[in-house]
Amino acid sequence: MAYAALSSLMYTLEQLFKPNQYFVCPSYTQQHVQSLYQNLSALQLFLDNTTTKDIETLKVVEKRIRNVVYEAEEKVDSSLRYIITLLADLTEMREETCKFFEEELVKVEKDVDSLRKEVVQIESNEHGSKSAELATTSSSPEKRTIEENTIVGMEDDFNIILDRLTAQIDELTVIPIFGMGGIGKTTLARKAYNDSYIHSRFDKHAWVTISEKFNQRQMLLEVASAITGSNQERSDDQLMEIVYRGLKGRRFLIVIDDIWSTEAWDQMQRIFPNDDNKSRILLTTRLKYVADYVNCPDFPPHSKSFLSLEDSWNLFTEKIFKKDPCPPLLEETGKHIVQQCQGLPLSVVVVAGLLGKMDPTHDNWKKVEENLNSFFGTVSERCQSILSLSYNYLPQYLKACFLYVGGFPEDREINVSKLIRLWIAEQFVKARNNKRLEVVAEEYLEELIDRSLILTGKQRANGRIETCKIHDLFRQLCLSEVHTENIVYYMNGNVLVSLLEVIHDQRRVIDLRKHEEKQVYINDITSLTRTFISMQSLDLDSPDVICSIVSQFKLLKVLDVLSVWYDFSGVIPELVHLRYVAARIEGGLSLAKSRNLQTIILVGFEQTELVHPLDIWRMTEIRHLDIEWPLYISNPLEAENNSVGEQPLFLNNLHTLTLQFSPFSAEIIRRTPNLKKLKMCEISDYPSIPDSLILLEELETLKIEVNSIDPSIFSGDVFPPNLKKLTLSNTKIPWEVMNLLSNLPNLEVLKGYYAFSGTDWTLNEDVVFRKLKHLLIRSKDLQRWEAAGSDNFPMLEKLILNWLFELEEIPESIGDIMTLKLIQIVDCSSAVENSAKRIRKEQQSFGNYELQVQITPMLGL
Repeated sequence: MAYAALSSLMYTLEQLFKPNQYFVCPSYTQQHVQSLYQNLSALQLFLDNTTTKDIETLKVVEKRIRNVVYEAEEKVDSSLRYIITLLADLTEMREETCKFFEEELVKVEKDVDSLRKEVVQIESNEHGSKSAELATTSSSPEKRTIEENTIVGMEDDFNIILDRLTAQIDELTVIPIFGMGGIGKTTLARKAYNDSYIHSRFDKHAWVTISEKFNQRQMLLEVASAITGSNQERSDDQLMEIVYRGLKGRRFLIVIDDIWSTEAWDQMQRIFPNDDNKSRILLTTRLKYVADYVNCPDFPPHSKSFLSLEDSWNLFTEKIFKKDPCPPLLEETGKHIVQQCQGLPLSVVVVAGLLGKMDPTHDNWKKVEENLNSFFGTVSERCQSILSLSYNYLPQYLKACFLYVGGFPEDREINVSKLIRLWIAEQFVKARNNKRLEVVAEEYLEELIDRSLILTGKQRANGRIETCKIHDLFRQLCLSEVHTENIVYYMNGNVLVSLLEVIHDQRRVIDLRKHEEKQVYINDITSLTRTFISMQSLDLDSPDVICSIVSQFKLLKVLDVLSVWYDFSGVIPELVHLRYVAARIEGGLSLAKSRNLQTIILVGFEQTELVHPLDIWRMTEIRHLDIEWPLYISNPLEAENNSVGEQPLFLNNLHTLTLQFSPFSAEIIRRTPNLKKLKMCEISDYPSIPDSLILLEELETLKIEVNSIDPSIFSGDVFPPNLKKLTLSNTKIPWEVMNLLSNLPNLEVLKGYYAFSGTDWTLNEDVVFRKLKHLLIRSKDLQRWEAAGSDNFPMLEKLILNWLFELEEIPESIGDIMTLKLIQIVDCSSAVENSAKRIRKEQQSFGNYELQVQITPMLGL
């Protein structure tokens, strides 16, 4: 994709502006870098601001930009790799190599400048034809949905909409329905619009379809025709007056179907009078932010959800067999086929249409079941005209992010933290309003969710999204688009060809397949590949195959082979452009040449003595660091002493850090002042940790795991005040000291695994965990727990008690916490279980049926 290619090359050039890059890019070369960067910025601005409605023309322009930028990046990256590799050993050749780089830059500069002039001409032509384009926009946009009259599985949705349409609210009320394309929004709105009872309540009715290309005149003509029955030619102003007067003083129902922007609503709403006569506007959209924008305070936007398997099956059988039941012989096979629709009504209807064209025999349906991938490829093609609108309407900065998600294995939830790190490494995420890139990336993900393109999966204890997923039909859309855009190449299946022959010209490769020795031979080439991610399991038959492939990709920027059980320590140091690396290693390695690393995840094969320090102190871009045996982070003081004339070494961009068995933890923490998340496991200098820990003013998440420690280390207010999530394991802090954690003003999640010691836990009135929402306690010695009242935990939502064998009872006042939604008991004594049941029973006697109690008894009981 052109936008992503521009971002990647611009990031590479940005690094050359930094003072420590002078040996690569001296002053006489910087002017060429600056000129090239400005031209690339102009191209990216063009893509950001393009308003063309001609998708095919835009794709042609993007392809031209993409190809030129890829060639430019190839020259720049190859030259820089040559310089970095050579100068590491032969500093006397610096002048010659830098001159070579300058010559390559001049060539690239000319190519990109020529491209910029082409784009300027295109932009000029577009502005000149914009008014003509608006004038010639189709006056009757085709509705790209499969209209259905049935609302199988939507009865609850229909009743909700019915209640809102008939509610005793006098003022004009907008009722938005939102959800992904094909989920049944229009079907639901049509059912309500055509309902005889609803129809009789309103004097005037109109249905207008907007679609992604808002045409004000067409909208006015449709509403005016429905209101007055007249199709006379009028100006827009006259039509607006006709509509307003036709609705004035009358109770009306207007359906605005498939609206895509808040701007379209702003232009429409002024023609609808508010006479406090219970008039209603029913509106459908795929975009949550549009639904939120038009929403009235009385009712939240209605989210149209997926069908259950039972409802999907009922919809399917009604389409094929009408009122007749499905033959029992077909039911098992049919349900398996329908299950693949994942609850999307559009997919169910298309599947029913395809199967309805063949004889309903067991053999026919069995053939479909045995070839589901091929069959659902056809289903996907039938649905693409509807679903592709959601992709085409995306802003440029979200398109590559969305397509990237399609590269993960189907039917597998995607870890959001990993996805965000990959997006950042790929340069898909741009700085916004001085926010951290991780925060901006989360906003990107929320935008994709609000646009009904990505689905939420699991949530973390603090309510943030832990995993996400993508519907299979959208995944198929991604597969189709990435083939054209060359965003990601997915290797799947067992094609007996040379892997390098297949992927040598692919920019990003996600490997989903198993490998055999006969599939690979190594060609002497330098691939264009910038990303290689293996999704294979750890039992890969030939892990050396993957390592051989990776060794050929000299210009890699993203490498994730953590799932491959093989030593990559010999390959990684030569990949000088790496921004992201996740791999297994057997010994030590040097990353001295990889100054652009943002994410480092390195894991050993087994626990050994700590004999391999890793120097990361000149990696100013590092954002996420997680290393295990046999590595440990080197002594920053020693690295600083070896840096003659350099500034003190601080890693100001590091936000996530895991310290495991490190002998220099306190000093490391002092030099990473902007940490957001810190995990410490069995470090040796715990006594000096508190003085460093309190300096981390930005720290939000802290996890401490130990086998033995002096509890007095954490006896005071040693935790930074901004902490929101705290997990402690085996710290053995006395319960009275644990109460001091209530002084943390922002603490929302507290998990203690044998973290607190003592038989009695007493909470006085002055111990108040003001923002705590999630509390987990695992303790074998706690016997008595006394609380002053519900005010000890005024915001608690979830209480998890684990392995409490001696506890006599849960304080009854816990049930009085107004916000409490769940008490979860796991492997506790019968006394604890009975106590939880009594709390639930008492709350139900007060009319509180919201509180859930989940009990998992100990095995063997």
